[in-house]
Amino acid sequence: MSIFAQKSGVDVSVSDAELLSLIKTTVEKSGKKGGRMLLLPPDHTRLNSYAGKITEMVYETYKDAWQMDIMPALGTHAPMGEKELSLMFGDKIPRSLFKVHDWRNDVVTMGTASSEFLKELSGGKLDYEVKIQVNKILFEGYDLILSIGQVVPHEVVGMANYTKNLMVGVGGSDIINKSHFLGAVAGCENLMGRADSPVRRLFNYGVDTFLRDLPIVYMLTVMSKDESTGKMAMRGFFSGDDVSVFNAAAELSVLTNLVLLEKAPKKVVVYLDPEEFKSTWLGNKSVYRTRMAIADDGELIVLAPGLKEFGEDKGNDEVIRKYGYKGTPNTLKAVAENPELNGSLGAAAHLIHGSSEGRFKIIYCPGPGMTKEEIESVGYEYASLDEMMKKYDVENLKDGFNTVNGEEIYFISNPALGLWALRKNFIKD
Repeated sequence: MSIFAQKSGVDVSVSDAELLSLIKTTVEKSGKKGGRMLLLPPDHTRLNSYAGKITEMVYETYKDAWQMDIMPALGTHAPMGEKELSLMFGDKIPRSLFKVHDWRNDVVTMGTASSEFLKELSGGKLDYEVKIQVNKILFEGYDLILSIGQVVPHEVVGMANYTKNLMVGVGGSDIINKSHFLGAVAGCENLMGRADSPVRRLFNYGVDTFLRDLPIVYMLTVMSKDESTGKMAMRGFFSGDDVSVFNAAAELSVLTNLVLLEKAPKKVVVYLDPEEFKSTWLGNKSVYRTRMAIADDGELIVLAPGLKEFGEDKGNDEVIRKYGYKGTPNTLKAVAENPELNGSLGAAAHLIHGSSEGRFKIIYCPGPGMTKEEIESVGYEYASLDEMMKKYDVENLKDGFNTVNGEEIYFISNPALGLWALRKNFIKD
């Protein structure tokens, strides 16, 4: 029970050769020599995690000694098509190895977290039990299960990955919905960038209690953009089979992915890569990850050329279109009054996270896949993408403060890579 392999530091850049060595050390220290291996990497919405390359390396290294299956940890996201698989994992892995996680139908319930436990976690705000549900594939006799992913600040659990990859990535509807609502009522400002949170405690309880006999080994990365090259660099690789792996990765992520600002920007411009962000379900990282930085009465302009839907899941998309991003009081009232929304607590949580609570404007600038009427129908303001892209030329903006035609803006090229906060609000004396 320990860290198997590690290379890390705020100025480190792990090379592919070093990464391969770390992967080999990980498998060696697992004590497994061969048999059946299950890989649980994220999908293409975590393109910058380098988990796709890690998955490819594992396959290339062990394809002769191991029988492998790969299940991308989709959570509620749409299944990956050929384009997405190629983008994330390359073309060397046979497509027959990839299995699709169905969060509604292909899960088994291993037990429950009691309502008393949820009362404790929520400070008395919630009173329901949570079914600990995971995909049934985990129990199909694998000799080694590699859970692969990136640790980065996250709006629901505080820091992404580790037990979240199991409880949400290949989890079932009950724990996904109710854990997200737990995070919403706890307040994402109280969670983001913190390794310990009520939601993390729920996930750890589920894995430690009901999955403890499975041969799970974690491979976690910490990534950040190298300012000298403009490319992503792996600042840390951590592997092992207990919480020490996550804690070490989370500590480095705080140092590399948390951007603390001395002054609150009045205008933040966020660009959403069309290959990665096709929905507000994902694109609202632009809201979650900046809300602790933006000034009161400020503006968030979201440049979203690939936007084509609100929810990655058809049911969630319908809920978002019906209830909109109208703030916490309106959402909680709708949950209390509408069984439909009460039965989709994950979507309700997303509606809370995606609202500024009236504190700053959210202006979405979609491409041709979504109309002005659609954007405004869910509570956001609309602006023309062409006009805004001409005004804010992303090719000539640097991450951070810029001056454009005499106006000061704060630019973020990818909101998935970090968390932005006003120092005085994040670090309490």
